[in-house]
Amino acid sequence: MITALLFLAQAVDPAVTKAKPLEAPRAAAPSSSTCDQPVIMVVAGPTRDRARMLAYGKAIAESRLYQQLGGYYLNAPQAVAQCEGSPPAGYTTLMVRFPCLENARAFWNSEAYQKQILPLRQNPSAGDYFVTVYPEVPLRDDLIGKVGDNGYRAEFDAAAVPQAKGTGQ
Repeated sequence: MITALLFLAQAVDPAVTKAKPLEAPRAAAPSSSTCDQPVIMVVAGPTRDRARMLAYGKAIAESRLYQQLGGYYLNAPQAVAQCEGSPPAGYTTLMVRFPCLENARAFWNSEAYQKQILPLRQNPSAGDYFVTVYPEVPLRDDLIGKVGDNGYRAEFDAAAVPQAKGTGQ
């Protein structure tokens, strides 16, 4: 279900699918930026209404909020293997990487997301999701040069995204 959202977002912005070349040390964010500690937003739960979630995913892609804030998908949301446990039917997990917590919050609290996009999956709920944000851990020294560099090389200004009034941090 949400796999279609991922592919839809990539279809709207082909740059989402480009891989970075392998490099040695992890590149740091530009020195003038205070947004230099990447985070992972995790969206997980069962989907109840596939058609509405497709419209929701299309709206996120068309908003270009991820592009403005440096967000991108880390995974396709459906598991390819089951190692332990049995999730509920329709359960999906999607991870979005942002350059910092401020940008993840700017996405979530943006006027566009709160007023135009989020309502597409509410009342009644199209899915029962948990949305949490985790700090990214640094690449271990033994993996430097062996794993792609995920360093941000550009600034993504959260202040440029209008925020909805009354949203909390």
